[in-house]
Amino acid sequence: MTNWDDNDWQKEFLDMKSHSPSDVRLLMQGAKGFKDAWRLGSLHEEYKRIKKQAEQQQQ
Repeated sequence: MTNWDDNDWQKEFLDMKSHSPSDVRLLMQGAKGFKDAWRLGSLHEEYKRIKKQAEQQQQ
């Protein structure tokens, strides 16, 4: 089951790389509409990709 209120990844992703001001706002405040939700989903996929690469490098 997915926990939709889990925003720990957003805080971690802010520290992983630099972001545009609009992406920082989105990661901190959450989506306000469909376009924001789509972008947030895109950022989450990028987060997962970077996280996976980091884990592979540690091994």
